[in-house]
Amino acid sequence: MHFTTYLVFDKIFDVHEIWKDIYKRPFITVGFLAFTLLIPLAITSTAGWIRRLGGPPLAHPAPCNLHQCCLGVIHYYWLVKSAVIRPLFYAALVTLLLAWRVGDWLLRRRRAALASAMPPQRTPINVSQ
Repeated sequence: MHFTTYLVFDKIFDVHEIWKDIYKRPFITVGFLAFTLLIPLAITSTAGWIRRLGGPPLAHPAPCNLHQCCLGVIHYYWLVKSAVIRPLFYAALVTLLLAWRVGDWLLRRRRAALASAMPPQRTPINVSQ
């Protein structure tokens, strides 16, 4: 919706003007980059692509999501210029979610390493039968 409003009402589909704006204003450049990173996610989110990729949609989140979140926060921060409380709140939220993901990844990696390092347990032979 945000990009559509910019494209239709602000620039009236003038591609030359859009490219000039993207080059001139860094916050629009970052926002446009974040938008273009949404394209692979949109293409691969259909049921057919999920089946072809071999898994449920949230089993392997797209790596572009991390970049999109960071670029979105930078876009918003550069856009507002003065009242940066909300962009900083979103930056803290994104940082918290990314830290959670990294912590979860480290925990799964540690559990897998511990599971592979443990010798297999033997079952005792019941001699009193």
